[in-house]
Amino acid sequence: MIVDLTRILQEPRRFQLTLHSDWWRADEKAAQIQGLDAPVEACIAISRAGEHYILEGSIRGGLQLRCDRCLDCFTLPMDARFRIALSCTAQDDAEEEVELLEEDMGVGFIEGEEVDLAEVVREQIYLYAPIKCLCREDCAGLCPGCGANLNQGPCGCAPRQMHPGFSVLRNFKLVKE
Repeated sequence: MIVDLTRILQEPRRFQLTLHSDWWRADEKAAQIQGLDAPVEACIAISRAGEHYILEGSIRGGLQLRCDRCLDCFTLPMDARFRIALSCTAQDDAEEEVELLEEDMGVGFIEGEEVDLAEVVREQIYLYAPIKCLCREDCAGLCPGCGANLNQGPCGCAPRQMHPGFSVLRNFKLVKE
């Protein structure tokens, strides 16, 4: 949904978006976010504050993530709030190098006078997803030998042998004081 920012005045304008699972497109096959578990509901209010536009909103839904240890998919419920400050850059400024000031560091810049709210929601979904995706805290992961999912039980691999250079450490005992 593209919004013309020139129509935004001081009082906020509210927008409701419902994004279905076919809306999500993964950037690559190995992406952590595999898709949406259910439709994502987004409520966004846009208001003008001087030269900036303030986007405040909430996003609810469920994400399908891939576990970093066992590679299984799992659902992560999403209930996020966000606040973004945007500033429009003129087409002439987009080609020039401009030095940003300290107060500009918290502002997002967009070209032209339009913003795509679906892309704002997509960015917030990426920011909501954890850096380390785990299906559960005690996920055992995959066997390094055969690749079996150790959450489903032990595999048939022989115990791993220690490097011979470290065999002396096997006899090492910790003394508690």
